[in-house]
Parts: sequence; C-alpha cells; structure tokens
Amino acid sequence: MPNSPLARGAVTLLFAGMLAAVWRFDRQAQGSSSAPVTGRKLGFALRDVARDVGVDFRHTPTTLDPKIANIAPHVSAMGAAVAVVDFDGDGWSDLYATTSRFGQPNGLFRNRGDRSFENVAERAGLARMNVEGEGVSMGSVWADYDNDGHVDCLLYKWGQQQLLRNRGDGTFEDVSARSGVRRWMNCNGATWIDYDRDGFVDVYLAGYFRAEVDLWNLRSTRIMQSSFEFADNGGDNLLLRNRGDGTFEDVTARTGTNSTRWTLAVAAADMDGDGWPDLYLANDYGAEELLRNVEGQRFERLADVGLAESSKSGMSVTLGDFENRGALGVFVTNISKERFLFQGNNLRQNRLANGGGLVNVTEDTSSRRAREVVDCGWAWGAQFGDLDNDGLLDLFVTNGFVSASRERDYWYGMSKVAGGVGGVFEDATKWEPMEDRSLSGYERSRVLLGCGECKFEDVAVAAGVNDLEDGRAVAFADLFQRGVLDVVVANQNGPLMIYKNEVDPARNWIQFELRASVSNRSAIGAELTLHAGGRMQKQVVLAGNGFCAQNEFVLHFGLGDADKLEKLDVRWPNGHVQTLRPSGSNIADGETLADLAIRRRHTLEEPRP
Repeated sequence: MPNSPLARGAVTLLFAGMLAAVWRFDRQAQGSSSAPVTGRKLGFALRDVARDVGVDFRHTPTTLDPKIANIAPHVSAMGAAVAVVDFDGDGWSDLYATTSRFGQPNGLFRNRGDRSFENVAERAGLARMNVEGEGVSMGSVWADYDNDGHVDCLLYKWGQQQLLRNRGDGTFEDVSARSGVRRWMNCNGATWIDYDRDGFVDVYLAGYFRAEVDLWNLRSTRIMQSSFEFADNGGDNLLLRNRGDGTFEDVTARTGTNSTRWTLAVAAADMDGDGWPDLYLANDYGAEELLRNVEGQRFERLADVGLAESSKSGMSVTLGDFENRGALGVFVTNISKERFLFQGNNLRQNRLANGGGLVNVTEDTSSRRAREVVDCGWAWGAQFGDLDNDGLLDLFVTNGFVSASRERDYWYGMSKVAGGVGGVFEDATKWEPMEDRSLSGYERSRVLLGCGECKFEDVAVAAGVNDLEDGRAVAFADLFQRGVLDVVVANQNGPLMIYKNEVDPARNWIQFELRASVSNRSAIGAELTLHAGGRMQKQVVLAGNGFCAQNEFVLHFGLGDADKLEKLDVRWPNGHVQTLRPSGSNIADGETLADLAIRRRHTLEEPRP
C-alpha cells in the first residue's frame, strides 16, 4: 500500500464504508429504494406467518473475550443462519436455524404437512451445539454424504466443525472425529460439492478469522484484517475429499483451493459449461474469486474474467439464470451507505462458456440496467427465485449491520480506524469503542422484481416486506406445497421469519425433485434446463447458496402463461445428459418421453447405464 497519508486516504475511500467525508458515487443515482412498479401488476404478496405456524425462534449473538469488548458488536455480528431440508424424508421441507450464544439451542423445525411446524431439535440431537470449548454455530449445509438415503448435516462454526450423520429414525449422531471433519476453524461458509464426480459429495469450508484465533481466549488482539481492500490474512479455506467410506481427507494443497481472503460465502456450480463444478468465493475486504475445476484433479484461480475490481466487501454469492439464456449469472452483495460509501452490489452476466468473462452490468451506468439491484444498503444474504411465477427470476436481499441506538451512529468512528495504517486496525483494541452506536442499522429488506433485460425494481413495501431487522440469511422453499416460493429469513439478534407467499393463481409453475443413483444421492450439481413459452430457464441443485443459507433441493420454475413444456434437459452430476419431452411429443434419437404436466411436483430418477 502507498505510504503517504494522502495516498492512504485515497485508498481508504474504496473500502466498505469507512469515510466520514461526504462521498457520492455516480452509481448512487441508481439506488432508489422505493421505485414504483409501473405498468405491471405485482402478482404476489408476502406475509410473516412464523408464529402462526409454530416457528418461534430467535438468534442470539456470541459473547467474546472481554479484551475486545470495544468492538464486540462488530465482531459478533454473524451467526444467524437457516437451511431448508427434508431431514426425515416425508416429502415436506423442514427448517434448521442456528443461534450463536453458549448454552442456547439451535432449532430444527419439522414440517407436519398441515401448515404447522414443531421444534424437534432436542430429540434429534441437533439442539445443543453451542458449547464452551467447542465453539458456536455459524450455519449449516446438508447433503447425503454417505449415500444411505438420509440427508446429513455439516454444521460450520467458530470452533470445532461438526458432521452429524442422519440415522434415518429422526435422530443424528456426531461423527465429526472419526470422519476427519472435526477441526478448529473460524468458518463462516461452506458448501457440498462432488468436485471429482466420483458419486460422493466433498465439502468446502471457508475460513474467516485465522484458525489459531480463539475468540473467547485471545492470545493476541491482532485478529482483524490487514487491509480494507486487499486483505489476505484471514483463515484458510479447506477442501475435504469424501473417500466414500465415511471419512474425509484434506486435499486443499494438491487441488489449489486455499484462500486466506476472509471468505464469507461460497457457491459450487459449473460456471464455464465444461461439466465440472467450480467454486465461486465472495470475500470480505477484497475482490471475488473464481476457482475453475480442471477435470476433478485441481483448480485454477481465473484471472482476467472481470473480478479484479476496486475494493469490495463481498458478503453473499448467489447464482441464477437471471437472463433466461441457460447460463448461471452471479449476484454478490456489498455495502452502500449514502454520504459515506457506495460500493454497490455486483450483478454479473456469465459469458465464460463462450470464451468471455463475468460482466458486471451494474457498472454500465449509461444504460441504467439493473438500477434497483445496485443499492441495497449494508447487504447480506440474497437469493434468486421466481416469487411471482412469471418466468423471470427475482431477488430477495437482507440488509442491516448493527441496529442499536437510533440517535448515535458509528460511521465516523469507523472512518478514523480506516484512515490508519494496517498495523493499527489489525489490533482490535485500537478500534474506537462502538458502545451503543448503530452501524447501518434499521435497514429494510429488498424484494427486487425481475423485469427482464437485467432490470429489477424494488417492490418490498408493496409486497408486504417492511421489517427493520438486521437480516443475514434468506432461503426459498415451497413450504406448504402450493406451487409458490415462500421466503425464510434469519435475522441477527432477531427472530426467524417465514414470509408466506400468495401468488396470482393464473400463473403456471412446475417443480422437480431429483433422485440420483449413480451420481451422489442428493444430486448436488445436477442441472435442469427448461424450455417453455419460448423461454429458457436453467437451475442447479445447490447445497449452500447466498450467505449462511440453503434452499430446499426441489427446483421451482415459474412459467407465467405458458401452459406446457417444450422439453427439459437434465445433466446429472456424473455428466450424463437426458433430454425429456412431454408425452405425445415427437422425439428424436436420444430423447425420452416423460410426464411433464405443469402445476405439479415431479420426481426425476437418474437412469442407470
């Protein structure tokens, strides 16, 4: 970094929100949070029904070593997470939510199938996960790691990582030690990925603080980032290969998958169309990273694909075919604060399969494309999904960092920290005390309605979303099996919310649940490309998407007024491709007739060789 105070100040202007001087970025004009929907019926409404359906759960942040009490609200501002998973195999999606205070239980909410839930975490063995000396929960990702037909839980933590094997009787056993997963990390994100396509899912763990940092018994208070824009002193990321015998081996070094860039979120999918799942990292205090899978042997960090931009604070990485062209685009959240900092969220078109890169459409201010998607405040988790069943992907974005005093603000205090040299702000005790001051607090969530051509409009208030909680994780699922996507939001130091979705019944839909037999049992990495109404839609089965969240494995497609499917292409995780056409269609060689009736959930079985 430059050494002069003037140069340091110029660099600092690019960080995640630290300058008290008034700074307006040209892109800021795109960030109106109350743009009306013009000339278009909204077509859906969201209402929080968590208490009504028996979900009463609240996240509590972790305590920390008193040595860093001055900045405790900042450091402990993560841990609210939610995963949607059918843990008991009854066909109804359940919820697993985490809290982060020692002695406080996580919640496993079983879906009874009658529009109500019951908390069964205690009897399942998934409640008492926050134990002194073992660490606290940051989130979970689920997959059938041993291919026995029962979906298992990987609980990632600040502390010892835990793998909980599903016995199939509603209970779980801790197999962390004998599986090789148990290790001390300050992990803030994870995903399952069958990177070598051997039929067993592997796990990628993202480190945040360094592994030697015990946040409750600090040997040193020099635990913070070394830079506000190029930090590389975070925790190590790890790739653990599933041997297929219930154990995992660390293959990070030989596959080239490490990063120490303060990774907050990771997603795994085939981004370049070569049939091998890649890794996409959203990093705090720096640019995103794309690790390309080279035929299941190693990964290469792609340069010159559009990710080497100015400083960002990547919080969440979300994948979706928002252009309806059969390619997974990327949405990464960042920080935006009027008068202090405007980083803007990144919405990236994917041109990798055609030899191009990842094009950030939010940088093209002249065309005003995606103007509503740029400014979401201090943005955290986000998900792509068709909330109104019109055939276009929408975005739900959670926001807000620390909501405390409404009169006292910490932005100026942060600016003084950011103006110092790395040796100063690496030491947490040098930060100005937060006390009861807010930092981008009381920010509402955004509901960004997809309008086509990379354009989005914020309709949150009109749709019924106006809470001011500090949102973290968001997940989508058809919880009540009505052919619509409901929204589950985990709030930091706040309640778990379930937004029940009411959609215009005239709009069509179709859903698919995949069951693999040759590939990994959870079909993680499987791709579906649907053709209907002259439109293409692509979705992938993911185990972890957004920030500290997992959607249900069932893939939901809105169809709008299309009343039939033209065809469905399925690429299974092992590389086998199927083309299915509706019964009664004319088919070509290699194609198969199938029941593809709309307004139904279909089960697709992987064909055996």
